[in-house]
Amino acid sequence: MVDDNSKSTKILLLFILIVSGFLIFLGTMFYTAVKPRHLPSLYTSDSTNAERGSIISADGFHLAITKKVYKAMINSKNLDPEKKELFIQLFSIYSDIPVKTVRRKLRKHGTITLCYSISEQHAQHIQTLAYELRRLNVFIPYKTSSGRLILQGLDIIESGEARIYPYGDLLTPVIGYPKKYEDNGYTRSKGKKGIERQYNEELTPLKNGLQRAPRDVNGYMILNKESNTKYAENGLSVKLTIPVTLQSRVEQMCDKMQAKMGARQIMVTVMEAKTGKMLVLATSNRFKPKDIKQKDINSLQVHAVEYSFEPGSVLKPIVFSLLMKHGLVNPFEVVNVHNGRFKIGKRWITDEHKEDYLSAENVIVYSSNIGISILAQRLNATDYHQGLVDFGFTQKSGIDLTNEYRGKLPSVRQLSTETYKASASYGYSIRANLIQLLKAYNVFNNHGRMVVPRLTQEYIDQSDRHIPIETDEPIQLLEPAIAERVKRILIKTAVEGTGQKALVDGITVGGKTGTAQIAEGGHYRRKYNTSFIGFADDETHNYTIGVTVVRPKIAFKFAAQSAAPVFKKTVELMIEEGFLEPSTKLQHKKIKKKKHH
Repeated sequence: MVDDNSKSTKILLLFILIVSGFLIFLGTMFYTAVKPRHLPSLYTSDSTNAERGSIISADGFHLAITKKVYKAMINSKNLDPEKKELFIQLFSIYSDIPVKTVRRKLRKHGTITLCYSISEQHAQHIQTLAYELRRLNVFIPYKTSSGRLILQGLDIIESGEARIYPYGDLLTPVIGYPKKYEDNGYTRSKGKKGIERQYNEELTPLKNGLQRAPRDVNGYMILNKESNTKYAENGLSVKLTIPVTLQSRVEQMCDKMQAKMGARQIMVTVMEAKTGKMLVLATSNRFKPKDIKQKDINSLQVHAVEYSFEPGSVLKPIVFSLLMKHGLVNPFEVVNVHNGRFKIGKRWITDEHKEDYLSAENVIVYSSNIGISILAQRLNATDYHQGLVDFGFTQKSGIDLTNEYRGKLPSVRQLSTETYKASASYGYSIRANLIQLLKAYNVFNNHGRMVVPRLTQEYIDQSDRHIPIETDEPIQLLEPAIAERVKRILIKTAVEGTGQKALVDGITVGGKTGTAQIAEGGHYRRKYNTSFIGFADDETHNYTIGVTVVRPKIAFKFAAQSAAPVFKKTVELMIEEGFLEPSTKLQHKKIKKKKHH
């Protein structure tokens, strides 16, 4: 009986063991069937980083471009100690990185980045080197704590983009410069100043490219109907209105004239009168965007819009046009200019020359402070203030640059006084920038119409499609007859008056000089800014030109001695480059007069 019970127990246990084993087997089979399996993917993908757009001159030169940069990485554990020096010497040769730098970096252990910014050309060379080093067994495997063997050679990885300026300091600071930032580990650029900043949104790449397709046994992509490609969308390129040929020559001239005059800066602007297209925006103070130094800080600004100053006598024709607009002056009436010295309110006003009487238009031609001060008293304060605002003062010019300084005007209340009416009429108590003055004078050279200055003309996409940039409609600011009358007065000013040193034979030149003392610490010092704002026309072209010389030596303190000669040299360069064609019929005979400002 005991044996039967023992036998039954053994059979039961055996049965339970068999059933348990079978259940475990079924469970294992089920788990294997449903669990995710880490099989090699049948597909592979590759991404392409989109690029920032270029900045292109009017004559097709690429002034700012983007190039991809790469980084070189190595795991020092994979480097055969006996061949380490061979690696250092070869990598230095192929990468153009000094031997000492490579050796210092390799003192670290583990994964090392040997260089972060390798050009595409050097990257290709290093890629070739990496292959040869593997063939020479410079790299050896190492074992991890888990027993795996790891072999990594020299890796070249795309790390970002670099902004390249092939022409150095040409057209800076208008082009501006970029600032780097990280985008998911990829180094990109965004505009910090100038065109780079103004058009940052348009220049910025929209979307990276992505390609997904079946892979072969070696991991290479198979392009067939199952593959899917999304192309990279690069940023738009921006084409400027400024040609390199003229801009570069004017910059070189500014450099020479700055040295001659001992000036802090010389600025030259040239604008197509009818369209507002800028042909030149030059300065003697430039910088290299890829090598900005401490001494360049002041040069990073576009002073044509960011530097404001009291313009001096260049404001007289504008005030004169307001008088004509309101019917308050006849160009041929006689004005008593009191032999060069006259008191208005509590302020004595003087002229550089002494005359008893001048015609109203000759008040402009010979730049009489007394004459324009007396005439300005006829304007009521509201018309005076609004007229200057309409000419663009205290308003942004609209030029496509950032950080423009609006300037200052006396208030309507201040312009109710004799003193402010007088000082404003000859360009004191007012602050403006060079582009504002250029825009205002262009009204006289464009039949009374005001246009917005602009530096860009179109966008170009990666398919070479040209997209025009919209422009503002001109504003009829003055009656054409008034604008034409002021223009004739400015021509007479150049031929007979203060602008004679701006004359160029064969070209119709008009304009006005302006000399203004600089106030520091509440007092005017023996320091000056000089300007010549005017125009140069031939039979088919009309250009408005503005020149400002900042703080020249005392010997060049009058605009007739500094700004006017720079104007003339600019016109001569425009002739040489084919922008103006002189007429043999127009020969200027200068009239000897005393020096005027």
